[in-house]
Amino acid sequence: MKNHVYRPLLVVIAVVVLILAVRAIYVPDDFAIGDRGYMYGWHRQGNEVDWKNVKVKYLGREYCQDCHTDRYTSIMASAHQDIECENCHGPAVDHPDVRPALAIDKSRAHCLRCHFPLPYASSGRSKIPGIDPDEHNPDIACAECHNPHDPMEGLK
Repeated sequence: MKNHVYRPLLVVIAVVVLILAVRAIYVPDDFAIGDRGYMYGWHRQGNEVDWKNVKVKYLGREYCQDCHTDRYTSIMASAHQDIECENCHGPAVDHPDVRPALAIDKSRAHCLRCHFPLPYASSGRSKIPGIDPDEHNPDIACAECHNPHDPMEGLK
């Protein structure tokens, strides 16, 4: 073979060897290894204890139900029954044992995260009632007219 073939071939081989050497140094031995052999994903048996010690941020509506039974009952009978409490009220991980309560985002932009009209029929998003934010009370927060726990009850 000629020189013009050897040099690029040697460069490619050197790059592959370099990549394999760096991988051997930086990737832990137990990376992607499970009980059944190689596992796809970012699993490491060596850090399972670390993940068990991670503080869970979202606790679910069952956590809220214990103290807020009236709100829980009202939202379970409304159109928002599929939405977790923490979607609007924030993560319950730092919920105080006594008052003050969690900060609630009552801004118009917060409601429009779900109620902005999107014509995507395949995503199921078109089934959520949307509003035209430029025409539907543009300068008023949604919570001034709608009760977020039961949006159509008692419209002002």
